[in-house]
Amino acid sequence: MKKILAVLLALMLVMAFAACNEPEENVENPVDDPVVENPVDDPVVEEPADDPVVEEPAVDPAKVMTHEEYMAAALDSEVVIETYVQANQSWWDNKITVYCQSPDGAYFLYELACSEEDAAKLVPGTKIRVTGTKGEWAGEVEVMEGTFEFVEGGDTYVAEAFDATDLLFAPEEMIKHQNEFVTFKGMTVDSIEFKNGEPGDDIYVNLLYGGQKFSFCVERYLTDPETDVYKTVSGLVGGEMVDVEAFLYWYEGMNPHITAITLVEAL
Repeated sequence: MKKILAVLLALMLVMAFAACNEPEENVENPVDDPVVENPVDDPVVEEPADDPVVEEPAVDPAKVMTHEEYMAAALDSEVVIETYVQANQSWWDNKITVYCQSPDGAYFLYELACSEEDAAKLVPGTKIRVTGTKGEWAGEVEVMEGTFEFVEGGDTYVAEAFDATDLLFAPEEMIKHQNEFVTFKGMTVDSIEFKNGEPGDDIYVNLLYGGQKFSFCVERYLTDPETDVYKTVSGLVGGEMVDVEAFLYWYEGMNPHITAITLVEAL
């Protein structure tokens, strides 16, 4: 009997030992695998604000030409210049023709696009930036189909008249001063003629110097019939001596647009 009990106890011990070493089943998340959670104190990453809009300048300053570069540019090419108003013809139909000059040369701006309000601001000395097409008509080099803007804070410049009298017999030198504000001294009146035969329109003025005849013009849209220069020229007679100030316009040769005339010697 004691042997039977001993055997039973031994079996019971073996079974208990086996139960203690049996592996666990259905372990989905082992306790030693860390669960990664978003920490509550992680900073919120905000989307960066849109980059500020940087406005490009209307005109690249590098494109603005010197007078030398303008003269070297091909005809019918785009040109960009900065220059100073010296005078202008009458505004009409949102267009205006302007005589401009800088210290390095002058420009004739034909029929710039311009509002009536802006036309009133085109006083002598005003600096403007012009974009247009370089053209030529009957020898006159000009900016055509142009637009402009005022150069804010720019300096001013009003040209003094260049004495071109000595260049009257040197047309190859005279043309280098095309469109500049010039003066001619000691000219003798040969004849005057009104366009269309009567006062109110342009006046064609023929002046003599050194025995040679030179053609000038009183442009009515620049100096209209109510101006002193128009009235003075209207009363000139052949043989009188005058000093003339003008813009050196070109029409199949020099054809200055007179802005002032002084009677030096009357008959």
